[in-house]
Amino acid sequence: MSMGTQERIVELVHGCYWEKNANCAYTTLYCLERLTGLSVHPQLYHAVRGCHGAGGTGGQCGLIEGALLFLGLYGETLGKSDEEVVALCARYATVFTRQFGSLDCRDLRPGGFRLDDPPHMCERFTVRAVTCIHDFVITLK
Repeated sequence: MSMGTQERIVELVHGCYWEKNANCAYTTLYCLERLTGLSVHPQLYHAVRGCHGAGGTGGQCGLIEGALLFLGLYGETLGKSDEEVVALCARYATVFTRQFGSLDCRDLRPGGFRLDDPPHMCERFTVRAVTCIHDFVITLK
């Protein structure tokens, strides 16, 4: 990955969190849309409003949820069958788990969600996760 791409990811993540007050699933979709040029329908952004640790409960991380949603869209543009898209998502979930240790927010964000958490405490981790899915996506062409 070029330094320009890494810098762009840092910039996009920061903008999503601090200017839009977006969650991690939204941020992942937004970054991938900007990095790949694949248009994401606005309704999908509405649909991911609760996809940050399964609505803040510590369940599946929004970074994986956003990535899997994007892979479904991207797989379609590549002409992949349903079975191929499912396999692609499973493959990425394995990559994510190997790199970060879990798919669950409660494991990735120790302490879960508390009212006194600082805002956007997962920003640096989000940069790493968006870099991971971006690197995965660019190998699919």
